[in-house]
Amino acid sequence: RKESFDVTYEGSGKDPWGNEKAGFSATGTINRSDYGLTYNAVLETGGVLIGDEVKVFIEIEAAKQA
Repeated sequence: RKESFDVTYEGSGKDPWGNEKAGFSATGTINRSDYGLTYNAVLETGGVLIGDEVKVFIEIEAAKQA
C-alpha cells in the first residue's frame, strides 16, 4: 500500500553562512495494521488501548548542494 501526504512548501532563503535552504512540512495518516503492527489490549470498558490510525507530522529542511 502506498501512503500519501499533503506537502506544503514553507519557503527558502540563505542561512547565516550563505547556504541555500528550503523548508517543507507534511501531514498524513497511516494505519498500523498495514505494516503488521497488530498488538493491542482490550480495556475493561470494552474499547482497545491503541488505535489503528497514526497521525504523522513531518518538518523538513533541505540544503542545496553545489
